[in-house]
Amino acid sequence: MVGEAADGLSALEAARRLRPSVVLLDVQLPDLDGFEVARRLAADADPPAIVLVSSRDRMSYRRRLAESPARGFISKAELSGAAVAALVG
Repeated sequence: MVGEAADGLSALEAARRLRPSVVLLDVQLPDLDGFEVARRLAADADPPAIVLVSSRDRMSYRRRLAESPARGFISKAELSGAAVAALVG
């Protein structure tokens, strides 16, 4: 792990400062939700691969996931290194 953030604005700052190749991003954040953070990061030059995660299942976010620049979504119940690697390969 390179960094960690407690909210959306901190996640944006950390990702831009640390320049990770992959960002594991919770959908439910206190200020900006993960979809907005993903949208903003994707607009940066050389953006990281973004994987969204949530305790809710994929069907809860179906439309928003289809519109998201994230590489994919993993429910927290299915979250593993192998699942992340499969998306960012």
